[in-house]
Amino acid sequence: MKWSKAGPGVIPAWVADMDFPVAPVIRESLQRRIVTDLGYPTWDEHSAPPPLIDAFTERMETRYGWRPEPGMARSFTDLNQALQVILHLVTEPGDKVALHTPAYNAFVASLTEMNRPILPIPALSDGDGWRFELPDLSGCRVLLLVNPHNPTGRVLTREELTELAEAAERHDLLVISDEIHADLVYAPHRHIPFATILPERTITLTSASKAFNLGGVRCSVAHFGHAPTRKAVWSMPRFLYGEANLFGVEATIAAWRHGDAWLEEIMALLDRNRRMIAEALPEGVGYRLPQATYLAWLDFGRPGTAERLEREAGVLLSGGEHFGPGGETFARLNFATSRPILEEVLRRIRDHA
Repeated sequence: MKWSKAGPGVIPAWVADMDFPVAPVIRESLQRRIVTDLGYPTWDEHSAPPPLIDAFTERMETRYGWRPEPGMARSFTDLNQALQVILHLVTEPGDKVALHTPAYNAFVASLTEMNRPILPIPALSDGDGWRFELPDLSGCRVLLLVNPHNPTGRVLTREELTELAEAAERHDLLVISDEIHADLVYAPHRHIPFATILPERTITLTSASKAFNLGGVRCSVAHFGHAPTRKAVWSMPRFLYGEANLFGVEATIAAWRHGDAWLEEIMALLDRNRRMIAEALPEGVGYRLPQATYLAWLDFGRPGTAERLEREAGVLLSGGEHFGPGGETFARLNFATSRPILEEVLRRIRDHA
């Protein structure tokens, strides 16, 4: 999708897919599955915890020091499906959702389509980085937390997460925490699962798709620390929301258990690329080095720049207007690509910014 959408001569740097080949351990795992058996899997999400949930539990404990309860987790095809299921079950049209803005465009679209108005937690310039100003959350039903944050790349500190937890307690909020970019944090920053701070109010959403470039395999995990929501999801008809497919499970388990050597190499390339952007952007384009992700949030100072750059410079970025309040003059650049491609993208931006 990333490359097919770009017209002739246009370089795509928009949707969050990387240009790097899949990790060999993932490819080998899928090849073994193909030559072995493509029948019904032995695992059953409604009996003992399936291998996917075991791998999720191990990953959270070894990487982040959080030991989630396996019986509180289940698979979905992706985070957007999980979010919509949760909002459908525990909120009503018109219920407000607090969200750090600008925000992941698919979440903005989901909230808009489902008539769950956004209460912005706005990103404000803070020197070389970003800070978020917490408003009065009265009247909200849900806090939708995206940490690490997409599109700014901010990694929230323990102090910031604690402030959010106190606000969630004070206003009786359900917290849906999207942590899909957790494996893409640059040192010295550190990801802290929100469920370690406010476990009984938190639903954690995650997937290997961003860190391991597996967007097409359709596999994610949701952990339901919030008992009423867990009860609502578990009470629905067994097949209504489906479950992750065999290939998605195989790929995710291979990534989480055996993919860290590949990921370490990728992180070194991404670190180099995020710094290249800072050195190559023309004066007048605002850029703050992301603390996580492979997404650069660029302020061009005027709306419509992404559309103009596609037309005039042959570079396809994600327009900031799709990311909700505060994104109007921005564009998001995906820098998970090779050095020559990124250099050409930046050259074209310099020539037409």
